[in-house]
Amino acid sequence: MHDKVKEDFPIDWEADQYVCRREFLKFMTLASGGLAVGSVSIAALSRLRRSGAQPAAVFVCTSDELRTTGWREFFYPGTEDPCIVVQLKSGKVAAYSRRCTHLSCPVLWQAKNDRFYCPCHNGAFSAEDGSVLQGPPPRPLTRVILDIRGGEIWAVGIESER
Repeated sequence: MHDKVKEDFPIDWEADQYVCRREFLKFMTLASGGLAVGSVSIAALSRLRRSGAQPAAVFVCTSDELRTTGWREFFYPGTEDPCIVVQLKSGKVAAYSRRCTHLSCPVLWQAKNDRFYCPCHNGAFSAEDGSVLQGPPPRPLTRVILDIRGGEIWAVGIESER
């Protein structure tokens, strides 16, 4: 059967595998153009998302609940954006995204050390300002802007990148 196909379709199989320079350059130009358009689109969408208006305020917890537990997880600005609010040793309240800036692993609150810890790659962040204390994270945690309204803690915005 295989020989019959070769007779019916006489193709020089060795020459068929050959790719000429023009075809190769055409493919590379199209692939590079596609990657460039995709990169520019992603950058533009990211820029638009950051420059938009602050999201709506979200109730986090009461001051009494935070004093009892020392920390509380919430989602802001969307339901897929985990955040954490903590009561610091100094008495201040701070909130940050729970996504490590290295590979988006969830950070954990370590009250005894007054810091956030990323167990994936041994990263750590300051609870005071979210800055990197150790490990591979390239930038600080994203800070959530809080508003305390008569004993209630509300998330009202996200601090722009520092």
